[in-house]
Amino acid sequence: MLRLGLTGGIGSGKSTVADRLAEHGARVIDADRISREVVAVGTDGLAEISARFGPEVLDADGALDRAAMARLVFADESARSDLNGIVHPRVAARTAELMTEAGSDAIVVHDVPLLVENGYQADYHLVIVVDAPVEQRVRRLVDRGLPEEDARARIGAQASEAQRRDAADIWLDNGAELDRIRSSVDELWRERLVPFEANIRSRNPLPLNGPRIVEPDPEWPRRASRLLARISKAAGDSALRVDHIGSTSVPGLPANDVIDLQLTVRSLAEAEALVEPLAEAGMPLLPGADTDEAHHPQPDPEQWPDRTHVSADPGLRAKLYLRVAGAANWRLALLLPAWLRADDGARREYASIKRDLAARFGSDPDTRRYIEAKRPWFERALPRAERWASETGWQPPPW
Repeated sequence: MLRLGLTGGIGSGKSTVADRLAEHGARVIDADRISREVVAVGTDGLAEISARFGPEVLDADGALDRAAMARLVFADESARSDLNGIVHPRVAARTAELMTEAGSDAIVVHDVPLLVENGYQADYHLVIVVDAPVEQRVRRLVDRGLPEEDARARIGAQASEAQRRDAADIWLDNGAELDRIRSSVDELWRERLVPFEANIRSRNPLPLNGPRIVEPDPEWPRRASRLLARISKAAGDSALRVDHIGSTSVPGLPANDVIDLQLTVRSLAEAEALVEPLAEAGMPLLPGADTDEAHHPQPDPEQWPDRTHVSADPGLRAKLYLRVAGAANWRLALLLPAWLRADDGARREYASIKRDLAARFGSDPDTRRYIEAKRPWFERALPRAERWASETGWQPPPW
């Protein structure tokens, strides 16, 4: 199953995107609709609300008077907490039921207006944010009968564009004509969502092929942050820490366009237990990749064991290394980026090496020649990095 979180500010037109995805076969779960269903007339949810808040929150037909309820809890934190305690567990249970009913091969779209505000991003394989210019959103709301002042107030009370950008794996601009947003959704479905779901179901890591050195991308840290949150959630208590490592974690450094991440575990046995949870989260195991080949100067691979997972998402190249806390390869993966961030000369030197080797081996689908060609530079660089660590007092972060 591929789980998608769909959100957007009021008036952004995310229902257009939800409807188009449904036309393609996605199972759409509407959080607002469920929140109304669980407190409908005759439900135990409404009975509990009435018992807690009294008959004044019911209208003449015995239904929930949402305006009266809003006035009651607006300035009363205790009342709002009690209301959430009644509604939220029921919404979560019903959502889980609908997810299960969708089936293991489904693409499920969870339409959640306040997804970003509530911090739900890590619950999904991808978050889709639908956006439109503020003035256009205001016009849409006014056309629906909302006073302009109220429209602007509601927009201002929601997450900012910057907050949504941080959360968005996919950003859809719904400010143009309807055909354009539908075309964007069609392409997204065909090129990314369908193959992503199939890769998760088949536990198929994407081939990364040869190195593609590109200029520094300001989006790398945000992509890494979203992945780290999902990995941490999938790994649970087994995750001692998760880190963005490798060249994409070094500002200003050209890099192979692959997000490298490290999950710190207590043992390789614990890493083995995470194979299925990480695969379900969209990071299946890469078979046979159980030793770090890239950097270690020692010939004994037993000193450098790890487990490697690779993204199943066609829209994002990423690798995740599971390494034991305190191991040599674990420490090195943290040391090298720290040194390169601090040493301008080393960073320029490494950039030059990467560009040269990528030009020589970039068309080779087998990356081992590229890795082997980098080894002499690492063997020379490691003592320099260790001297820097000694001189500056650098230590790996605690776990």
